Amino acid sequence: MSNTRPPAVRDAQSQDTYNPLAKQKAAAKLSRIPVKVEQGVPVLKKPDWIRVKAGSPSTRFYEIKDILRKNNLVTVCEEASCPNIGECFGKGTATFMIMGDKCTRRCPFCDVGHGRPDPLDVNEPDNLAKTIAQLKLKYVVITSVDRDDLPDGGSTLWAEVVRAIRRMSPGTTMETLIPDFKGDTNALDRIAEVAPEVVSHNMETVRRLTRKVRIQAQFDRSLEVLRYLKEEGRVPRTKSGIMLGLGETVEEVLATMEELAAARVDIVTLGQYLQPSPKHLPVVEFIEPKVFEELHLAGKKMGFRHVESGPLVRSSYHAEKHIH
Repeated sequence: MSNTRPPAVRDAQSQDTYNPLAKQKAAAKLSRIPVKVEQGVPVLKKPDWIRVKAGSPSTRFYEIKDILRKNNLVTVCEEASCPNIGECFGKGTATFMIMGDKCTRRCPFCDVGHGRPDPLDVNEPDNLAKTIAQLKLKYVVITSVDRDDLPDGGSTLWAEVVRAIRRMSPGTTMETLIPDFKGDTNALDRIAEVAPEVVSHNMETVRRLTRKVRIQAQFDRSLEVLRYLKEEGRVPRTKSGIMLGLGETVEEVLATMEELAAARVDIVTLGQYLQPSPKHLPVVEFIEPKVFEELHLAGKKMGFRHVESGPLVRSSYHAEKHIH
């Protein structure tokens, strides 16, 4: 893969100026989706509890960013504008994103770019594994863009990445945050066969809002992915995440959690949705911390092994704790 990444385009493109090779973000990405994002909605003021620390030179923040650039690697922490990047990089943890930085889907909540994907980098498994060994990471999260352009959804490369990390950094524990692979059980089997300690797939939102929030995804298909992975002991531990503040009710969140529990999911994360740009889906409501606390208690009563619930929680937040 070349070290020169294609340009990122944020403004909506006309037919004449459209560049399929560009990484489309914000309006460029969302102007062509079937579910239109309402524009001109007043932006809610962030409450006091939505505050994050910037990266500090006294931590590993800049060291990790430098190593990532030198090895031509991508993290979802950067691509999706995660609010916890300062804390996580500072502690020496990161969620690596494989198979490029252009997703074949256009979810209007997500800040990862869309566009015609680049060819897979055959050296990526070894490059990533070497970096993880260099950083001496004890726990890593691997995720990816959706690659609906590939017959196997990229699952073969996924398996190669896990094998390379096992080979070069045998002391590292792994969580794989996977796409739905369009429900292809052969792809899911490839993930299960390399035996990551945790396999995660996010529901992202409640059933009623899935079409609006995830566009090309299906609520029941995602639920079936999680159910299939846990059937017959295919993987030891499964995990899923839900965003709040998109217009769902507490009752809908609880119903989603109950469906996840019925699918024998072990770990659930609940966090506040934050709008990456004014062109993305707006925040309908900032959920108060006490509601997250109530959902945490409800999740524990449902039998989840771990429940991470709080305004700044993301699917990979404190992931290293979820293996115990």
